[in-house]
Amino acid sequence: MTQQRRDDGSLRHLLTLQDLSRDELEAILERAQHYVRRRGELAPRSDVLAGLTVANLFTEPSTRTRVSFELAAKRLGADVVNLEVQLSSRVKGESMLDTVFTLESLHVDVFVIRDAEAGVPALVARHVGPAVSVLSAGEAHVSHPTQGLLDALTILQHKGRCEPLAVAIVGDIRHSRVARSTCQALQTLGVGELRLVAPPALMPAADEVAGCVRHDSLEAGIRDADVVMMLRIQRERFADADVPAGDAYFARYGLTAGRLALAHPKAIVMHPQPMNRGVEIDSAVADGPQSVIRDQVANGVAVRMAVLETLAAVPAQRRS
Repeated sequence: MTQQRRDDGSLRHLLTLQDLSRDELEAILERAQHYVRRRGELAPRSDVLAGLTVANLFTEPSTRTRVSFELAAKRLGADVVNLEVQLSSRVKGESMLDTVFTLESLHVDVFVIRDAEAGVPALVARHVGPAVSVLSAGEAHVSHPTQGLLDALTILQHKGRCEPLAVAIVGDIRHSRVARSTCQALQTLGVGELRLVAPPALMPAADEVAGCVRHDSLEAGIRDADVVMMLRIQRERFADADVPAGDAYFARYGLTAGRLALAHPKAIVMHPQPMNRGVEIDSAVADGPQSVIRDQVANGVAVRMAVLETLAAVPAQRRS
């Protein structure tokens, strides 16, 4: 997607991971690791975005993503505006572009956008001025690029490299922007085997998420896996007659300690959150010794610092 790049080929926007090279992904992840701190240590600080303004425009509820983008921008020295879109002029009929144009007139340099409608981040990216960057914080079911990056970083921290790994992603993959972006990141990084595990009604079409081994049995899908990543099952999906509901879903697809024993003994457990405990994952697993879910959360700020720095912190002569 050339729309993401400046004329010199550098990244200006981040709407998807689809056209990023392995070198580009690894450079962002290496920079993110530079910003990682252990719990209890002082948070990293930089003034690389000093003088710039970042606006977070979220039309969907969010805790982890919005807060981590805010912290990331502030820790890089930027000014931050958080726009609660449901309370803004958009509710009065103002379009997203009108909102963006208003903020751009107030010298906003970076727009971080989460929207339930596909295509909104790309629409904004096509219309902003040449010195402005747009970053997707989650687009409908299509993509969530920074989540894909932080998932990849978490795996690399615990496993070293992707090539020998078998990674199983389990749950509502059909409607998951997280699954799509994480798959793109891992495939670009050369993952050994990528498995999708879901009820048939929640499995995407083959051309939507290609290059994966598909399973409708949890036991088969996670057997000997090095990484097991569970996805939130939205309760409204239970209305589909082909999706087992509640306890029935947990009985077939919930990750328990017994089922986790089928994976590699050193397998790690991941979840992008929010979690439905007792539906897709048992609390004993979510809070257990193989869980790296809290590391995923912590890596969110580091990854978003690295992305903001990559997109926005360029010399003035290149912001054209």
